[in-house]
Amino acid sequence: MDQEHIHELKRSIMAVGSLLWEKDLVSGLNGNISMRLDDQSILLTAHNSCLGLLQDKDILAMKLDGQLLEGGSVSTEKLLHTEIYKSFSETKAVIHTHTSYTNGYFLVNPVFSPQIFEAKIYLGEVISVPQTTPAVTEPKPVMGAFRKNNIVVLRQHGVVAKGKDLFDCFLLIQALEDAIKTDAVAKLYKSSVVSGQGSEGTKKREEENSKENNGKKYKLFSQEQINGIVEIVNADAKMKELGNQTKMNMDLAVKLDETGQVYSFSFRNGNIDRVSHDENAEFLVSAPAQVWRQVFNREIDPFVATTQKKMHLRGDFAKISKWYAPCSRVFELWAEVPVE
Repeated sequence: MDQEHIHELKRSIMAVGSLLWEKDLVSGLNGNISMRLDDQSILLTAHNSCLGLLQDKDILAMKLDGQLLEGGSVSTEKLLHTEIYKSFSETKAVIHTHTSYTNGYFLVNPVFSPQIFEAKIYLGEVISVPQTTPAVTEPKPVMGAFRKNNIVVLRQHGVVAKGKDLFDCFLLIQALEDAIKTDAVAKLYKSSVVSGQGSEGTKKREEENSKENNGKKYKLFSQEQINGIVEIVNADAKMKELGNQTKMNMDLAVKLDETGQVYSFSFRNGNIDRVSHDENAEFLVSAPAQVWRQVFNREIDPFVATTQKKMHLRGDFAKISKWYAPCSRVFELWAEVPVE
């Protein structure tokens, strides 16, 4: 291994550990950080290390099979970290913390659905995975949750985020903690507590979609699927209202990475008046098949998938955000044309 590269990564871990500490996202000896070295090995913080005062000796190299490559004792969460890297080849960094407000919220709620626009777009719906041990011993449910979001809460334990780099992970953890603080303040102002709305909303949406579609599923990026989307969008009264209110005039193309297949929807006041295969649309959203399936089946929000880098958007995000309401409605309607 390139020792200079290893030292550079260790310095990055130390810097983010210090940042987490300064922002009150870690305390005492809790939390752990890792980075991918290569396909078979990672760097992971040591057991009983303080993330705010990390030194070179507190960050150890280890194989994904658990073999240590240098002396010391790594974090008790090594199984959690290694399983994430094994399950998601694109992941380069992982952060696990015991953030106070997030932990408190999820002691009494299974799901968090942000209300502030920025948090909605960046976080989406955040779910929790029940834990029965102080360290993660059953990683499979956590990996399942990670297929829908890059941040997952470990109930009665903490939160874990994965990303392309450590700053991606830091931003997710900070955004969730801040969004939950805002939620708590709003409930104080309202002087009443309403919990569990996220999970109820998801359940209701899934039941409605199943009823409307009679259980039929379409082949991904098939002409039948696209025709179904156009028919449902153009027949929706709420979409007509939002499209007219916002003057939604744009071309939005969707692309399947594996095949290069493209469909471009031309919106005129929210109505789709033409579909082509033009890749030069003002806005182009591309993603692999696995992600598109999750989007069309409404398992993940396209805005969230874009900000979390599961999907790639070509075009001015600030410009498309003015059509946030009608675009969100389009994405809701997509779920009525689920894919196989």
